[in-house]
Amino acid sequence: MKNLLKYLKNYKKELVFGPFFKLLEAIFELIVPVVMAKIIDNGIGNNDSGYILRMCGIIVLLGVCGLGFALTCQYLAAKCAYGFGTELRAALYKHINSLSYSGIDKVGTASLVNRLTNDSNTVQNGVNMFIRLAVRAPFLVIGAAVMAVTIDVKLSLVFFVVAPLISVVIFLIMRRTVPMYKKTQQRLDRASMLTRENLEGTRVIRAFSRQQEEIDEFREAVDDIADCSILVGKISAILNPVAFMVMNLGIVAILWFGGVRIDSGSLTQGELTAFTNYMTQILLALVVLANLIVIFTKAFASANRISEIFAISPEENGNIEYSAADGENIIEFRNVSFAYETAGDTSLKNVSFSLKKGEMLGIIGGTGSGKSTLASLIPCYYRASSGEVLVSGVNVNEYDLDSLRRAVSIVPQKSVLFSGSLRENMQWRNSAASDEEIISALKTAQAWEFVQKLPKGLDTPVSQGGKNFSGGQKQRISIARALVAAPEILILDDSTSALDYATDLALRKALKADMSDTTVIMISQRTTSLRDADRIIVMDDGEAVGIGTHDELLENCDVYSEIYKLQMNEREGRDNA
Repeated sequence: MKNLLKYLKNYKKELVFGPFFKLLEAIFELIVPVVMAKIIDNGIGNNDSGYILRMCGIIVLLGVCGLGFALTCQYLAAKCAYGFGTELRAALYKHINSLSYSGIDKVGTASLVNRLTNDSNTVQNGVNMFIRLAVRAPFLVIGAAVMAVTIDVKLSLVFFVVAPLISVVIFLIMRRTVPMYKKTQQRLDRASMLTRENLEGTRVIRAFSRQQEEIDEFREAVDDIADCSILVGKISAILNPVAFMVMNLGIVAILWFGGVRIDSGSLTQGELTAFTNYMTQILLALVVLANLIVIFTKAFASANRISEIFAISPEENGNIEYSAADGENIIEFRNVSFAYETAGDTSLKNVSFSLKKGEMLGIIGGTGSGKSTLASLIPCYYRASSGEVLVSGVNVNEYDLDSLRRAVSIVPQKSVLFSGSLRENMQWRNSAASDEEIISALKTAQAWEFVQKLPKGLDTPVSQGGKNFSGGQKQRISIARALVAAPEILILDDSTSALDYATDLALRKALKADMSDTTVIMISQRTTSLRDADRIIVMDDGEAVGIGTHDELLENCDVYSEIYKLQMNEREGRDNA
């Protein structure tokens, strides 16, 4: 929680004056029973209507002033809490965007979203309630007890019996419920994860007719949340009845012993009424204090969850600006091995190769062989566990990552478009890209043919995730987006899988003709897509089992030869059919 206090530095005045005005309201509230006692003893007792009216006017004045102080505190609390929440979310979002892929993998996307939204709101609410009630509730308890002592010391002993009893009840209930709030937050993470997976994979779920299974799994997750919340609610529900029971017994004791004190002339009727009011104020303040403890417990639990994200170190950033080096290898792997933190085995084992500027490297292999992992090491999305990855002769760990990634464009396996216009999507690499540059990239990516037929052309709106485009269209638009601003290194991570053979061939020819100086790394499952590559790496279980041209690998690499023969047989079978 301490790590988050720095986001309150711009709201020091609100933190000071908010509780101060609430304190003034509490002081005025404590004065009211004294005024009531005077009305009963002096006004009603002496049948002095003028005195009664004057004192009632004072009560109204106290109420109006208290209302003004309360509204001022509410305003200051809202300004501080929502300002704090805004700065916290902005900082958290910025930090999440600075994390490496490994850092994001540690927590998970669903949990990150939950911490950025639900947990931030909970902490914000904690700050709000702290300013509004954290000073008022304890002050009312202490103040009411002090005021009672000033009226009658002996009768005030009832306060010092009742208040600890209520405090014990609150403590016992809080000790049971506090751990449950933390469990509830963890169950919310699971529900968020299932929601995200189901919404993103809705087409797959329907394709396999698994709607009911997913509904049952989600129901089980939310039932866990409900069960935990209901259990907390049942335990918390004991608080009010028990507290009011103790309070009412205390009031009975005050009336009983107070009556005796009145008969002996040691206490007046007005003072007994004031005693009863102070007892009620103590009870209500203690109940508010109990609710505050619940709110603060949730806030502390959420603050710790947010602090866990801030504790994850951002990507290590070097200080070398990227610059292309002519006449030497633009990409070089030297005995590179890599293992994901959550995996038990290495995903890459001693991979070595080099690639010159303008060359095309093909990467092929079975599912899970390490193709995408290899490609992700080049822009330093992940860092090699051992060995070196060099780009333009410099270890990628030493580069300023922004400058490196401006030189490297990668089109991932899953094409992702963002809501907005097609032009806005195309300007992600270069916000100043002209329509001519965009159209040129679309032509190279074989996308201009269908884009120019759209009613609004480049102004065509893109729905969330690009759902208004087909798979092949999204892939070609994603490739075109990567080509804008002519990157020095282009990585196509199986991003032509939805293209037919003719479009795939046209794309490769266009890349070779239009971007001859660009180094291309193409990951594909098709041997036909890679046969013109200057060099092909064959991956198998994280190892490079073959490196060479298409013809060389057919002769010397059994894995590549087997893949090629299987694909040729399948293609011949389709042609004959």
